[in-house]
Order: sequence, then C-alpha cells, then structure tokens
Amino acid sequence: MGTLQAHIRLDVSLNIPYALLPGDPARIDHIARHLENVTELAYNREFRSISGTYKGVQVLAVSTGIGGASMGIALEELHGCGVQCAIRIGSCGALQHDIAPGQLVLAEGAVRDDGASAAYLPLSYPAVADHRLLACCCQAAQEQGFGHCCGLVRSHDSFYTDRESEICRTWSDRGILGADMETAALYTIGRLRGIATASILNNIAPYESDVAESVADYVDGDRLAMQGESNEILTALEAFVRWEEQYGAH
Repeated sequence: MGTLQAHIRLDVSLNIPYALLPGDPARIDHIARHLENVTELAYNREFRSISGTYKGVQVLAVSTGIGGASMGIALEELHGCGVQCAIRIGSCGALQHDIAPGQLVLAEGAVRDDGASAAYLPLSYPAVADHRLLACCCQAAQEQGFGHCCGLVRSHDSFYTDRESEICRTWSDRGILGADMETAALYTIGRLRGIATASILNNIAPYESDVAESVADYVDGDRLAMQGESNEILTALEAFVRWEEQYGAH
C-alpha cells in the first residue's frame, strides 16, 4: 500500500485510472446501482468513495462536496492515486430558456468565476474539457438517446449573492448554458496535472426559476431531475468504456 491521501483516504495501490466525481455523497449509492463488484472504500468529510466495474472497466466514484475548493482537493489527491480520467456528474441551473429539467449540459469549457481555479492560474488561462473525453461523452449521450446540449458553463462560488439575477442575465446574454460551482476548478487543475477531464451537468433549475426551490425538489426526488441524474451516470460510464476501447489507460 502507498501513503493514504490526506482527505479522500485512498492510495495508489487501487490502480484504477477512471473516476466519476459526483458532488453529493448520497449520489454514490445511485452510482453503485449501475456497477458490479462494488466495494466501499472510504468516507471522510464530504469525500465518500467506492470502486466497481462497468462492462469490465474498473472505476472509482468519489464525492467531492460543494464548490471548487473541495473539487480541487479531491482531484489533486486522485492524481496522487494515479487517476488519469475524471468525469464530473453534477447538477446545474440553466441559463437558457430552452434547456429543460433533466436535460444534460456537456461542458466544453467554463467561465472561471470561482476562487479555486484563480488560486492556481490567472483568469486568462482557459478552463476547457479534454476534447477526446468530451467526444466520448457526447457519443455516449447520443447513442443512449439522452437529451443533451454542448457548450459553455459558468462556475461560481455562491448562488446567494445580492446580484445573482443580474449576473445570470449577463452570462445568459452571452450564450452561457448553465451555472455550477465545480467545473472550472476541475478543468483548470485537471489540465495542469495531466488528467483528462469532462463535466456532465444535469439541469435541475429552469432559467429564471428559484434555484433554492429547484434544489429542494431535486433532493425530494423530482422525476425529471432524477432521470437526468441516472442519464448522466450512464453517459459517464459509457464514456469510460469508449475511452478504454479507443485510448486505453497508460
């Protein structure tokens, strides 16, 4: 065994190159339903982890909690464990009226409106997905028939700021599809550490709706949002299968 990472409490002996990154630790149970040979690994703070196999491909699932700072900790420590590909499976609020609840937003890149990515590099450095991994995600979503769109998102640090409606309108007018809190950190740090990253976001809040109410509906099991969650999990798992077939893990 290697040295345990300080927060996720995993080590390099796992030898698993693929990681799904939900925010909510409870979502780990939903991922487990799609896997075989599931093993509970660790649960420390917001970081809960399991391993399992999907169509013969071994994967990790590690929750990252809320926000870019927590995502950054998880990704840095997963890099220390040898992870080579990571896909965020999270939620977002739509910034366009034509994105329905449960529709998936596949993030080509993110506006770095967060503090975590800025702690690493100036904002002039782009936060973009690995194009090969994103292509695997797009192909998987299309072949499964899941409603999805591809484009830019905005990552931020709070949806309770006094100017949130004004800020959302500004970015909506500039074609940004949705808002989350982790994608920019995932893409920035992943690029720095040589990890292929992609972010699949399940829209839980129609544009100009009350985000707090939509989050509550999501937790209570809103049908469309829960279907979107299942769709994003399957999209990510199928993307890993395609990556393994096309590129393999090195």
